[in-house]
Amino acid sequence: MSENEERVNVGKKLREAREKKGLTLDDLQQATKIQKRYLIAIEDEKFDELPGDFYVRAFVKQYADTVGLDGNTLLKDYDDDLPQTKTAEYSNHLAQAVETRTGNRQPTVDRVDRARRYLPTVIIAVVVVIILGAIWATAIVRNRQDAATKIDSSSVSVSGESSKKSFSSSSSSKSSSSSSKAAKLEFTAANRTTSSVTLSTTSSLTKDTDMTIKASGQAWTSVTVDGTSKLSKTLTANSTSTVSLPKGAQTVVLTLGNASATTVKIGDQTLDLTDSGKYANTRTVTIKFGATTTASSSASSTSTSAASSSVATTTNSTSTTATTNTSTQSSSTR
Repeated sequence: MSENEERVNVGKKLREAREKKGLTLDDLQQATKIQKRYLIAIEDEKFDELPGDFYVRAFVKQYADTVGLDGNTLLKDYDDDLPQTKTAEYSNHLAQAVETRTGNRQPTVDRVDRARRYLPTVIIAVVVVIILGAIWATAIVRNRQDAATKIDSSSVSVSGESSKKSFSSSSSSKSSSSSSKAAKLEFTAANRTTSSVTLSTTSSLTKDTDMTIKASGQAWTSVTVDGTSKLSKTLTANSTSTVSLPKGAQTVVLTLGNASATTVKIGDQTLDLTDSGKYANTRTVTIKFGATTTASSSASSTSTSAASSSVATTTNSTSTTATTNTSTQSSSTR
């Protein structure tokens, strides 16, 4: 058997094994990671198309193992037909591999040497930072202690002044509390019927005050302040409307479509619209501010008129008595 026939037999044996496994060249390329053109060259025994003699045996063995043949046995059977690996080219590849490994290790060694060179500097920097941090913490503690001492001194020095001012402060607090109590709106119900009620308060509005209207169910509501309409709408369930009552307002009239489902607050005071539910159909609520002042003026005027009438009556009675006495004396003389 000639040399050419043996070479063809090597490629043919590999091709037949591949086809028997049902693999295509693309499948073999994906499995072995060997380029397709090199696989074709191996099957055609065109070893000179491979990258070099170094790769021939490696590719043939990997090809044989992938298609189910024993690669080592195949290499022994066709040892004379395959290029020898220990050639000058193989030596060059080995030398390049050694140089590459050495080159890869050199940067690592350089980095280690550089790290060792800078390690003392890093340690010194860390020590300096720790010392500065300790100094800073000590300064903060001292400042806090000084501040606490100053506060204690200040509290001792002003204790006398505080005792002197305590009486005036208590007097001011009492007067302010009494004024705040006086400013609280307290309403008294009068003229209550099944559909209307008048709520009066002794206090006047000394500033603009919000009146909040909240509905727990659907309720039509209108608000008139001193004859001016401020609100007219239907409130849905859990909705809220706010009307600002101006300073000095005297009369507020609310017309309610569903009083039992309506809550009205003026400032912090909640109005009792239905007398705790007894008058659920209340429709008109009239609110009067400063009502007692007006009543006092009327009472004063009435008292003054009564006093005047009493004085006039007494004067007339005295005059009548005097006239009677005079007449009696005249008759006696006669």
